[in-house]
Amino acid sequence: MSLPLARRMDGVTSSPVRDLLALTTRPGVISFAGGIPAPELFDVDGLRAAFDRALTDGSVLQYSPTEGNARLRELLAGRLAERGLATTVDDLLVTTGSQQGLQLLSTALLDPGAVVLVEEPVYLSALQCFQLAEARIVPVPGDGEGIDPAALDEIAARERPSLLYLVPTFSNPSGRTVSPARRRALAAVIARHGCWLVEDDPYHELRYRGEREEPLSVRPELAGRSIYLGSFSKVIAPGMRLGWLRAPRELLRRIAILKQASDLHTSTIDQAAAAEYLAAADLDAHVRRLCATYRVRRDAMLAELPGITPPGTTWTDPDGGMFVWVTLPDGKDTDLLLPEALRHDVAFVPGSAFQVGEPDRSALRLSFAAHAPETIAEGLRRLAKALSADAA
Repeated sequence: MSLPLARRMDGVTSSPVRDLLALTTRPGVISFAGGIPAPELFDVDGLRAAFDRALTDGSVLQYSPTEGNARLRELLAGRLAERGLATTVDDLLVTTGSQQGLQLLSTALLDPGAVVLVEEPVYLSALQCFQLAEARIVPVPGDGEGIDPAALDEIAARERPSLLYLVPTFSNPSGRTVSPARRRALAAVIARHGCWLVEDDPYHELRYRGEREEPLSVRPELAGRSIYLGSFSKVIAPGMRLGWLRAPRELLRRIAILKQASDLHTSTIDQAAAAEYLAAADLDAHVRRLCATYRVRRDAMLAELPGITPPGTTWTDPDGGMFVWVTLPDGKDTDLLLPEALRHDVAFVPGSAFQVGEPDRSALRLSFAAHAPETIAEGLRRLAKALSADAA
């Protein structure tokens, strides 16, 4: 184009998951690509009743405060307190999905050239926000327990980061969870280097095995430097686009100003309906149903993987969340495998999409939440055929 465009977009890459949607929605395709909740588990009746109750007050069709529905924030504060995060209404801002929270934080906290540390592999849409802020993104290695505190200490000392971004519980994309002991070690490192922690925790309630960990943001040494993001997308409905952000109040005030410039406020009616739903429905019982179903689907995927992958393949065994991270033997390139998989009507996301440094092209992310066990088995059989064709 001959007309001028902003240079800040030059370094922003498209989301492979969003790009795959057009291909994976065609009839017959089994997609393990998106972190999509099972639509048959949406509480449609409960939500319909919540919207009906909300609409008895015509003001829910009007403009509303930027910070969000006060009743919804009060109910959220109570749920966060149950996680060990002492929270009041004034500590929270409702966002249009937690993705908006990431975008607002990137604008509020990052000048061009600022350093952001991320665990690798990392949630790809977070990368888009940091790229748009023209930050310098530096990966930190990890292992089966998540990000490595010693590596974080060494890299933070060298890079002097503005913030560290983590999904410590059922990470997207790896499915890994940081252990309690490692959380304590990470908190000490973060406090020592004086950077912000952005803790993204959308999968917190989707635990299928073991004891629930407290958020990393609970650690007292992180008080005043921790920002906690959450979402209703995984436990109620992603189409409502409701998330929230818990942050120190001075930062929250600045973020509210940014949100005013972005969209004035999140949908008034959706917030009011969510408040009605939280007040009347048994969300904990609904989450238990989700966990019971997703546990079976995770187990089905893990049971099928040994029979459809080549010798030497490894994968994560997540305690919760929606994802399994698979690493094929050396020499396999999942970017090249994807077109062959699509020819067999099955989709995944290549691991390179989630990596900042030199990508491990042998990795791929599979999401198990949206499909029944028999569909998972069929999809993995198709993937096996693509792997065989790729090897020929």
